[in-house]
Formats: sequence, structure tokens, C-alpha cells
Amino acid sequence: MKWVTRERPKTDRIACPWLIKNFIDAEAEFLYVPTEQVLEVAEREGAHSYDAPNAEYTHRDGLCSFEVLLEEYKLDEPALQLLARIVHGADVADDRDATPQSRGLLAVAEGFHLLNLGDHRQLELSLPVYDALYAWCKNEVASAGESN
Repeated sequence: MKWVTRERPKTDRIACPWLIKNFIDAEAEFLYVPTEQVLEVAEREGAHSYDAPNAEYTHRDGLCSFEVLLEEYKLDEPALQLLARIVHGADVADDRDATPQSRGLLAVAEGFHLLNLGDHRQLELSLPVYDALYAWCKNEVASAGESN
């Protein structure tokens, strides 16, 4: 399936593809287009739209797009929920301190954005950051379970 969002990705537009590839659609193809073309391209390509105005999966009810995808696909694994809080804080300006890790993820995401690598190259290089962060989240959740 194709998934389309705004070009020049930052936190949510990198985190969502990581989530989609790993938990929703392993064969996903990602399209980055100008903001005003997201819905048109989604319709033309039969793609899901995300993290764009009026997209199928976008910010709503105080949630970032990553959290909306978790909710929609009923992904309630505790490590993913922790990762979602980190992504939320990095993505939502009013909630920067949602977790202690959120500002660090924001710095990394902004740094990749500033490198001007091209959207797909940025995605390729950024995905391991989310792999590592997810591994950390799984360890945190397991450690919390052991201490109970």
C-alpha cells in the first residue's frame, strides 16, 4: 500500500513510516509531496494519507499522527505506548516535556531535517534511530515489570 504525507519530514513524518513498516504494512511505500498535494495524490494513488491537514491519519484530540495510528490499528503494546509518548513530546510544541527523552528526539529529528538529505534518504537514515529507541522502550518496560 502507498502512504502519502508532506515533503521535508520531521518527527511524526519519520516516526509514522517506522511504525507502519514494522507493525501495520511491511510492504508500505512512502510518498512525500507538497502539502497542498497530499490529499490529491492519496486519492489518485489509492494511498493512505497521514500527518497533513485533513489527512486520513493526522493530529486529532490532542494526539500526534503516530498516536492516532496506534489507536486506529489497536497497537497497545506497552513499549509502543512509551515510544508514542516520546514522539508526542518531540512533535507537539506544547508538550515538549511529555517525557525526558522527547527533547532529545526533537534535536535528532531537527538535525536530520537540517541536513537537507532528500526525503527518502532522510527516512532511510532516521529509521535506525527509531529501532534503537524502541529497543530502549522495550527494555524500560521489561525493567519496570521486573521491579513490580
